[in-house]
Amino acid sequence: MRRRSPALPRSRTSVMVVSLALAATGMALPNAAQADQPAAAAPGAPGKAATWAAGDKDGFGTAKNTKSKVWYTLNNGALTEVFFPRIDTPATRDTQLVVSDGATFTDREDRDTVSRVRLIDSRSLVYQQVNTAKSGRYRITKTYVTDPGRSAVLADVRFESLTGRPYSVYVLHDAGLGLNANDDTGRTGRGGLVATDGVISSAVLASPGFTKTSSGYADRSDGWTDLQDHRMDWSYSAAQPGNVVQMGRTQLTGLRGAQQLTLSLGFDGRPETALAAARASLGRGVSSARSAYSAEWHEYLSSLRPAPKAAKAWRPAYLASVMFLAAHEDKTFRGGFVAAPSRPWAWANELQHLPVYIAVWSRDQYQIATALLAAGDRAAANRALDHLWAVQQRPDGSFPQNSRLDGEPVFGGLQMDEVAFPIVLSHQLGRTGRAEWTRVRRSAGFLLARGPRTDQERWENIGGYSPATIAAEIAGLVGAADIARRNKEPDLAARYLRTADQWQRDLDRWTLTRNGPLAREPYYLRITDNGDANSGAQIQIADGGPLVDQRRVVDPSFLEMVRLGVKSAKDPGVLSTLRVIDERLMYRTPNGPFWHRSSFDGYGERRDGTQWEPVPPGSGETIGRGWPLLTGERGEYALAARRPAQRYLDTMGRVARDSGSQVIAEQVWDHNPPAGRFTPGENTFSATPLAWSHAQFIRLAHSIDAGRPVETPRVVACRYKTTLC
Repeated sequence: MRRRSPALPRSRTSVMVVSLALAATGMALPNAAQADQPAAAAPGAPGKAATWAAGDKDGFGTAKNTKSKVWYTLNNGALTEVFFPRIDTPATRDTQLVVSDGATFTDREDRDTVSRVRLIDSRSLVYQQVNTAKSGRYRITKTYVTDPGRSAVLADVRFESLTGRPYSVYVLHDAGLGLNANDDTGRTGRGGLVATDGVISSAVLASPGFTKTSSGYADRSDGWTDLQDHRMDWSYSAAQPGNVVQMGRTQLTGLRGAQQLTLSLGFDGRPETALAAARASLGRGVSSARSAYSAEWHEYLSSLRPAPKAAKAWRPAYLASVMFLAAHEDKTFRGGFVAAPSRPWAWANELQHLPVYIAVWSRDQYQIATALLAAGDRAAANRALDHLWAVQQRPDGSFPQNSRLDGEPVFGGLQMDEVAFPIVLSHQLGRTGRAEWTRVRRSAGFLLARGPRTDQERWENIGGYSPATIAAEIAGLVGAADIARRNKEPDLAARYLRTADQWQRDLDRWTLTRNGPLAREPYYLRITDNGDANSGAQIQIADGGPLVDQRRVVDPSFLEMVRLGVKSAKDPGVLSTLRVIDERLMYRTPNGPFWHRSSFDGYGERRDGTQWEPVPPGSGETIGRGWPLLTGERGEYALAARRPAQRYLDTMGRVARDSGSQVIAEQVWDHNPPAGRFTPGENTFSATPLAWSHAQFIRLAHSIDAGRPVETPRVVACRYKTTLC
C-alpha cells in the first residue's frame, strides 16, 4: 500500500522551505520575469524505478530551532537527502553539479571527483565539501548551513577551472519527494525547476539564473541521459507521475568572473509557494544565515554542561555528538528522535518505501535521552520520554518495534526491552507523579503478562530468553515498584519486586550454559529458545547465518545485566563470559578494540564490500562487522569493575576523527574481506551517523569523569547489591 507523505500544517502565514544556496552573498537574484522555455512532454514515463541515496552520510545539519523544518545530508561529494517537513520524510534524493567540456567528457561529482569533507566550525553543524576532479581539471568547494529564518539549506560554493579552460556546469537534481519517489511530476516555472507529488512541492532556482532547464524521467529522458553526448539538447516537462530528475544549465565556467553560483531549493505544499520561498531564501544571503545558524548552535552548547575532561583529546567529536543527537529530533513531533538520518544498504533500494532508520525506536530513544541527560539537556530527555508515552500502545502498555513520528508502526515486532526502557527513563528523570504512574502501570503490567521471554531481542531478529532483554525488564519492574510505592500502591510495588527478584534468580538457569562447547566455565548465551541454557536447542541466525546449537552463540549484550545493576561486574559468570566474548568476537585495529555483535552475524556488507541485502539462510554471503557502541559499552563495564575506561573512549574518538567529519557509524571494518580495500576500525557503509553510537560516546565520556556508569539505576544496583550500588 502506498505510504503518503505527511500533510503539511495549514497555517496561511507559515511557509516551509528548503533552500540550497551555492554562492557568495551579494550575487544577483534570478530574474523572476525570466521567460520559461516551451517544453515538450518528456518521454519514458515513469522512468527507471527509484532507489535511495547511500546511508553512510559524511555530513548532517539543521538549524537549532523549530521554525526551519529541514535537514540536509551529505555523501560522496553531493548533497543527498534533504528531509522535509519532518525528519522521517525524505524530500530529495540528491543534488549535485555536472561538469563537461562539451565535446570529450562529462563528469558528475559523486563519481568523478575525490571528495574531502570536514566540520569547519566545531560548535555548529557547518560542513564543507571540497571535490577535486579525478582528472585534475577543476575543483568545487561547497560550505553548507541552513537558514534559521525559514526551512532553507544554504551552501556557499566556488567552481574553479584548474586548467585555464572554460567548462559547462549543470545542476542535476533528483527530486525524490516523499517516501515514494516514483510519483513526482516536474516542469520549469518562473526560471526554476518545480516538482510536486501532490503533497510536497519543491523548487530549484539559481543565481545567476539557469540558461536552460529540463525535467525528465530517470534513465529515460533525464538530464544525465541527455548529456551522454556532452551537450544539453533537451528541454522537457514531466507531466506524468514518475521518477523525475531535473537539470539546469548554469552560467559557471570556472574562469574568473564565472566561479560562483547560488542555488535555492525550496519546499512547501504547493509549487507556487515553494518557488516564493526559494526566492526569499536567496534574498537573505549566505553570510547572514550562517551567522544566525552558528549563533543558535553556540548558544545551545553553552547552555549544557562543559565537555568532560575524559573527552579533552576528542572535543570536536564530543561537541559534534551532542549536536548530532539534538539534530536527530523532529521539529513538529517534539521529542521524536530518529535512529539515523539515512537508510543504508538494501533498505534504501528493494525496501525503499519503508522509513527504516528514519524511524523512532523506544530503545534508541532511551540511549539518546540518557546521553543528553548526561550532557545537561534535561529538557530534551524529558521530551523524549513525553514522545514515548504519546506512542505507547493502548490499552496494553507496549511499544511499537519502531514507528513513524506520528506513532504509526513501521515493523510489527515486539521487543520487551523497548517496553521496559521508558519505565527506567521515567524513574531516572524523577518522573514519578500520577500522570507517569498511569503509563508506567500499563507497561509494567505488560511485562508481567508477557515477560520475560521476548519475541525479539535488541538485535531484532531472534526470540527467546535474552540476558540483555531480561535485565532491562528487571530494571523496569524495580523502577516501576518505586514509582508505585510513591503513588501509594504498595501491593503492586510488592508484586513487581517479587517478579523482578524471581527473574533475577532465574537468569542463570535461562541463559547461563554450564555445558556449552565454547569454554569449560559457565558462560552467558545470546539467547535461548526454550529457557534451558544447557540444552542444545537449534536456533536460526538471521542475515544468512546457520541453524546452530544455541550454546555456540554469544553476544556482548549480556553486559546490560551489569550496566543496569542486575548483576555484579565481578560475578563469576560475567567474568567467564568476557573471556569467551573476547576470544570469539573481539578484534584489534589501529583505532583500538571492537566487538562483533554476535556469533555468526551477517548484518553487514558482502566480502567484496557491496551492500548488505537479504540473503538465504546459511549462505554466509554477508558479514557483520564491529559496532563502536559495543566498545563504549565495554568501557562502561570497565568502570563498573573499577578499571580504567579511557582507552575505549579513545577508540571511539579515533573513529570520529578518521571520518573527517566527526561521524561515527553503526559499524566499522574488521579483518574479513574486503580488508585491504578498507581500513579495519574505520566506518563501513552502514547507517552514519548512528545516534546510538554518538549517544554511547557522550555517555561514556561523562561516566569516566564520574567514575561509574551514569546510566545505571541505583535503585536496581542496590537491590541486588552489585558493584554499582
